[in-house]
Amino acid sequence: MRVQFHSHAGSRMSRAGGLLAGLMLVAAVLVASAPARAERIKDLASVGGVRTNQLVGYGLVVGLDGTGDQTTQAPFTIQSIQNLLQRFGVTVPPNTNPQLKNVAAVTVTTDLPPFVKPGQTIDVTVGTIGNASSLRGGNLIMTPLRGADGQIYAMAQGNVVVSGFGIAGKDGSRISVNVPSSGRIPNGATVEREVPVKFAADPHLTFNLNTPDFTTAARVATAINSALGAGSAEALDAVSIRVVAPLDPGQRIAYMATLEAVEVEPGEAPARVIINSRTGTVVISSHVRVTAAAVAHGSLSVTIVERQEVSQPGPLSQGQTVVVPKSDINVQQADARMFVFQAGVNLDEIVRAVNQVGAAPGDLVAILEALKEAGSLRAELIVI
Repeated sequence: MRVQFHSHAGSRMSRAGGLLAGLMLVAAVLVASAPARAERIKDLASVGGVRTNQLVGYGLVVGLDGTGDQTTQAPFTIQSIQNLLQRFGVTVPPNTNPQLKNVAAVTVTTDLPPFVKPGQTIDVTVGTIGNASSLRGGNLIMTPLRGADGQIYAMAQGNVVVSGFGIAGKDGSRISVNVPSSGRIPNGATVEREVPVKFAADPHLTFNLNTPDFTTAARVATAINSALGAGSAEALDAVSIRVVAPLDPGQRIAYMATLEAVEVEPGEAPARVIINSRTGTVVISSHVRVTAAAVAHGSLSVTIVERQEVSQPGPLSQGQTVVVPKSDINVQQADARMFVFQAGVNLDEIVRAVNQVGAAPGDLVAILEALKEAGSLRAELIVI
């Protein structure tokens, strides 16, 4: 079932307003006729210009139980404490170096969500800068959080919640669970300034795909045009889809809600083989193909055993009893059974053939790299 809304070409405002007349009917039709593998545009793309902003600040955590910075190795902590006390009218004698073990210098970071308003609260993450061993039980003093432009957008303060802990003995032994030198403060920052978002100023909305793909971009534009009328959406490239939108803020919110609910069958991912060189993990996508090739893979095992033997001289001889080292070297080579890949072999057949020869993940990596060098692997080989 196809529903279209027609409008006059002379006025973008009238056309966008007319599109809103049957939004609820369009949403019902899309849900009823959506394919089984369809996904919402809301899950495939984000709206251009609607983004988070990173904030960072420098502060002090006080109230620690002797787990703060060692001031001899972290002089900036003492300097921060002196500056703080001077702002409260406390004069610190010159040439003093107080040994404070309950204070730690920290960085405070957070992400400022879009459309957040002054007075709302957000979570913050606190991490040590110096050599403080734990922030458990600490309290963050009021810390301004700044954006990339240097402006203050939030103020953070509160008790630090730490999930890890550490225990140290006098002999130098130490046990640590998780990371006690960092923690979070739920709702620990109050927003002071709103970040302007150009959401209602542009006559168009731009959807940016989370994964660039020409097929998905074309299908998103086609789905929007099928639902809201021809010319409503246009794919600009493999990432961006531009959509005509009403200028009225109230209408634009309802319009955006309907667009997010449109379901699209995304394009299939390209053929890739992902190899983690550190863990040996191998991930093969479903479209990996192998041309005709014969593979033989075996492993060589060398075992060296060192032992000591006692050599005693014969009776009535002038020799001496000595210890003689002796080495036993054993070389074993596993059976290298050859298996043949036919042209157009898919993922299931590749895994089955490799499992039949008992190849470990490291062996599988060697086989795939050899197939790529031979030109038989029809996929992009990525090593991370």
